[in-house]
Amino acid sequence: MVHLILVGLLLPGPLWAQGLSALPDGKAPNDSRLEAPVTLHDYHPFRPVASKEEWKGRQEEIVRRIAISCGLWPQPTKTPLNAVIHKKIDQGDYTVEAVLFESMPGHYVTGSLYRPAGESLKIGVKNGNRPGVLCAHGHWHDARYAYESDDHAKREIAIGAERFLNGGKSVHQARCVQLARMGCVVFFYDMLGNADSMQFPEHRRGPRPETNGEKMGEWGFVSKNASARLQTNFGLQTWNSIRSLDFILSLAGVDANRILVTGASGGATQTMMVSALDERVTASFPCVMVSTAMQGGCTCENGHYLRIGQGNIDIAAAVAPRPLGLTAADDWTIDLKEKGHPDLEKLYQMIGARGNYEAHFDIHFKHNYNHVSRTHLYQFVNRHFGLGLKSPVLERDFNLLEKKELSVFNDKHPAPSGDQTGVPHEKALNRWWAEDSDKQINALLNPKTEEEFAKTKDAIGGALDVMIGRKLPAKGEANYELVSKEARDGFMELCGLVQNTKHGEEIPASFLYPLGNWQGHVVIWLSPDGKSGIFKKGAEPKDDVRKLLESGIAVMGLDLYGQGDFLNAESLAKSKGANPGLIYSKNQNVKLSADSWQRSPVYYYGYNHSTFARRVHDVLTAVAFARHSENYDVKKISLSAPKGAGHWAAAARAVVGGEVIQKAWIDTSGFSFANLKNHWDANFLPGAVKYGDIAGLLTLNAPFDTALIDKEVLTESLKKLAAKTGGKISRGKDLAAYFLR
Repeated sequence: MVHLILVGLLLPGPLWAQGLSALPDGKAPNDSRLEAPVTLHDYHPFRPVASKEEWKGRQEEIVRRIAISCGLWPQPTKTPLNAVIHKKIDQGDYTVEAVLFESMPGHYVTGSLYRPAGESLKIGVKNGNRPGVLCAHGHWHDARYAYESDDHAKREIAIGAERFLNGGKSVHQARCVQLARMGCVVFFYDMLGNADSMQFPEHRRGPRPETNGEKMGEWGFVSKNASARLQTNFGLQTWNSIRSLDFILSLAGVDANRILVTGASGGATQTMMVSALDERVTASFPCVMVSTAMQGGCTCENGHYLRIGQGNIDIAAAVAPRPLGLTAADDWTIDLKEKGHPDLEKLYQMIGARGNYEAHFDIHFKHNYNHVSRTHLYQFVNRHFGLGLKSPVLERDFNLLEKKELSVFNDKHPAPSGDQTGVPHEKALNRWWAEDSDKQINALLNPKTEEEFAKTKDAIGGALDVMIGRKLPAKGEANYELVSKEARDGFMELCGLVQNTKHGEEIPASFLYPLGNWQGHVVIWLSPDGKSGIFKKGAEPKDDVRKLLESGIAVMGLDLYGQGDFLNAESLAKSKGANPGLIYSKNQNVKLSADSWQRSPVYYYGYNHSTFARRVHDVLTAVAFARHSENYDVKKISLSAPKGAGHWAAAARAVVGGEVIQKAWIDTSGFSFANLKNHWDANFLPGAVKYGDIAGLLTLNAPFDTALIDKEVLTESLKKLAAKTGGKISRGKDLAAYFLR
């Protein structure tokens, strides 16, 4: 519905001299994006679906978002593991061995391998093979070496959390030993910066000047270039988990149809991620992590885009219909029974896998992976892997191993040193990761057949869908509130607010409508100056705009997010229209050191869209309004993006395609995401460099009618691609003439 509100009294002076305004002076749009940003501590409910078929599509979205967040879309090249297994310790009914292998060239994953022996060899065998289990440890002090005091263990026994002294002293060893005694092959691997994983001296990484270089091989994690390529310690840790799956499945006698991943706290985060990403995981048991509350505080649990439109309940659910088990405690999971658990029960029932989901609410215990929780795990494994053990399966006491016995490195297998550790190693790893990714993406930028272009759309287009995070609004979701109008020389100026009702967004807009010879063609005009970019000084339309109006074509100018009237909002005014994440970061981190890991941009971009994405959202909302307008018979929609706006148009067009936006004038003017100075720039888009930068966006525009102004981007390969896919890529010379063709 169009509401007419005349506000001439709010606009002093002649309207023709100043142009119309969508809002009174000093008033910002009523826009949800001007509210406080989403954080890991907010409420993150499950996004329900209505059917089994709908769940399949939702599940694919969740998995793709995780993969992109981890920098694993597409996956890096799987290089040889070069695994070493040594230092066997025989404990009678199980053995413990030291393991190291390379997840990426020169980067080692370390851990302990527990295997059945003696009487345990009789359990769990099917067709000569036995179950495999990956154990991720989470944020325990000393991790795989974790060794609590006798007094601590006695207190745990006293409250019913443990049965034996040694189990109370090392919950990790207790779990691995019992699973091996149940006939499973168990690999307990180190997270970054823990136990033997000391190529990264610290588990968490913060911004550091020495790792913020521009050239390949000069940057580390938590830098602008790492964010531009989606390289994080979270992604590396997840890749280590995937390669740990490769390792355990490479062992003789491990049953590929019975693979479990389990862990608590940060180990549960890794359990969720690898279980969602890799279908070789046949059962998943993340403990004391999955909830609608706190989503994981460490950088190893957060990545760009990871929890926009989804939370840990959604991520845990991505394993469905495979078996999933959860535990809750007196921590952020305390409300799981009421919030999240009912959704997962309904989901598993809806898809016909009700018996594959369970949750346990021992909320009288603090954050843990104690014997009570472990006992739930053992029954889960016994049932789903068909071990045939009498229930309940309970732990027995065991011989506790000390650090020197568990250590992977010795004289024969020395620990990495020198440039294999610290900042040099971090830079070398990111260099290999970037070069490997560039090799894969560059091949997608020059597809030679329609089949190859389909792969390009899947990889780069699939990534862009997540990075922009919005499709074209449906009919009824985009409306227009008319604030004022004025007849001018041959056209009508209407000023108001384009509204996205679904997301609570308002976009100030000036709509110039020709009074005669209306052609049903709307050109949405993007400009760094916002809606005023369609005018000269004052309210006289620019020459090209005037030509379009005289030819019966309407023109719409927009204040995209962070432009024009949006700058009346205090947060955007402070950042001068830059990403509000800059203000958020300053406010949140005021008491932190400059190199604190809590200054990582993943804490903003992991939960909130970038300013770049929000501006593309506004373009899509305006397109949807024009397309579905009941007051104007719109037959054709085009984008005009002169200097300084071409990258927004290229992204919007790539998202919705040429059937919706028939023509686009794109002036990139040498813009490159790689040239931005920091990750708080208003044009920064995490991952944009990874996916081909501006060339990636233009490749997705190739099948459509496009005029490019920057000769540097009008490559022969792009012309050939356009010819193959039915596009009309041309060199733009006369803007008005292009739209009049």
